[in-house]
Amino acid sequence: QVQFVESGGGSVQAGGSLRLSCAVAGSTYRINTMGWYRQPPEKQRELVAVISSGGVSNYADSVKDRFTILRDNAKNTVYLQMNSLKPEDTAVYYCNAHVQEYFFSNSRSYWGQGLQVTVSS
Repeated sequence: QVQFVESGGGSVQAGGSLRLSCAVAGSTYRINTMGWYRQPPEKQRELVAVISSGGVSNYADSVKDRFTILRDNAKNTVYLQMNSLKPEDTAVYYCNAHVQEYFFSNSRSYWGQGLQVTVSS
């Protein structure tokens, strides 16, 4: 089975920083794209940043130049470094990974339980 270990959420003042971590464990033969999504209160989930297995990343326009997504393939871990945080960044942040498990030829999408990030003005 595939499991996620997420950490790094919390409350900060505007302009502060947080670093989110998501480690993927279990029957992971290969992990393809990894990323972070977020869901503000009473709103739909939206993409924040994604990164390919080769290290190519893409960001939502709202976080570009403030957030950085990184991954450590040896540790099966993806990070989201969030700087210059704004109140609008307040949301539950979800880790996502496309995982190919042993004995399966296709990858499947898995989601973490979510991390609360609150930014006060």
